Amino acid sequence: MDTTPTPAPLNDDLLKEVFHHHLNRIYNGKCFLYKTLPGLNALASFKGLQLAIDEFGEDVLKQIVRMKTIYALLGETPIDNECNPITNIIKDEFCLDENQTVPLLNDLDLMLYIQLLEHVNITSYRMLIMISKTLKHDNIIQMLKESFDESQENDKLFTLIAKEYISQD
Repeated sequence: MDTTPTPAPLNDDLLKEVFHHHLNRIYNGKCFLYKTLPGLNALASFKGLQLAIDEFGEDVLKQIVRMKTIYALLGETPIDNECNPITNIIKDEFCLDENQTVPLLNDLDLMLYIQLLEHVNITSYRMLIMISKTLKHDNIIQMLKESFDESQENDKLFTLIAKEYISQD
């Protein structure tokens, strides 16, 4: 006898609920990240990394503004999620040790955790784009694509910074 639960049938109401859930996670995570970026920037010892974090912060702010627009278009408001994986990673201060005697370790950890967050966002934006297409939210798809593209570019930027930092060329 098969005891596998039957998934709930997909309908617009369920898709809207999933969309709002993931939008809240990204929004709350980005808002919290934006508030903590100055402290993370202060931990960076490499000037190129500090500049990349500043550029990253500008993109985070743009994405927050876009998400506020999406909420308005949907007639929704953000809901503060107490259990937010993105916020929890940041609250853990990226497991950085400010007393580190080797700045390279902190800098590479900063890059690692920022890229980890961007990978979560890339996946979440991709899912939101798919749901938006199904719900025919054409006015929202472009904003999500712009945020998706920025997250991908930030991931590439931090990869280049890491290569520059550890390269002996």
